[in-house]
Amino acid sequence: MPAALRQPLSDFFRPPRRAVLENVARRHDSLAMAVAPKATTSDTLYDGAVSLRQPARGYRMNIDALLLAAFAAQGRQAKFAIDLGSGVGSVALGLQHLGAALRFALVEREQGLLTLAGENADAAGMSAQLWCLDLVQGLPNELRQSADLVVSNPPFFDPAHARPSREPAKSSARFGDLEPFLDAAAAAVSGPRTRVAFVYPARELSRFLDAAKRVHLVPKRLRFVHADTSSTARVALLELRRAQAGGLEVLPPLFEWSAKGVRTAELGRVIAGKAFSARASTSGQK
Repeated sequence: MPAALRQPLSDFFRPPRRAVLENVARRHDSLAMAVAPKATTSDTLYDGAVSLRQPARGYRMNIDALLLAAFAAQGRQAKFAIDLGSGVGSVALGLQHLGAALRFALVEREQGLLTLAGENADAAGMSAQLWCLDLVQGLPNELRQSADLVVSNPPFFDPAHARPSREPAKSSARFGDLEPFLDAAAAAVSGPRTRVAFVYPARELSRFLDAAKRVHLVPKRLRFVHADTSSTARVALLELRRAQAGGLEVLPPLFEWSAKGVRTAELGRVIAGKAFSARASTSGQK
């Protein structure tokens, strides 16, 4: 993880408020769920403004979570946002910090990660529901047609066509089927104005769009992220809606590095939690 995402907790943090846990029964539906991973680290995001507790080993949050939060934050503020495959809650924390949503539902199948997500929500003063479930089972009725913003940083690798990691925690986060996440996103949509935002590997974009079409989600905004100006796209940021086909806005690319070890100004703004200038013609190249 980039060092800028692992700054020590700052002295100026205000005491955390308790999160409003609207679904406490589901948060504590098993004893195992109340136990977080034994080895964790306490990190901060956005120049120390947001605290994040996460596993010390296995899959840890990376820059894609911040990119997705910044991308999804462009648009009207959501009253209720759902994070599918939330992990420790990093995308939702970003949305909260950027003022992109008022209330959240964090959906995660790994009980230990959801416990950490609840702690992170507490520290951020987030109004959050916590749902421990595997999306293969489908979205609960309580969350169907309820959201005006859905976000997801799903597993990137198809288990049938890639070699799993030797670490079970990494395999669980990185390897899995895309379809349950798109099925759940489509089920959560409350109307044509609901925005659905995903981050996904650029090389698998055609597979993603085929799967999205099957559940009647139409891409309306697309932005590619490149390591630098000489590299092919690494990931794609997509916004989809339940709408008629057409009207896709392809935004200028975002470049992460201007030179070896030197971040672009735009990536620096994303990490700092500042404006995401996706529509600027010179975006990411300064």
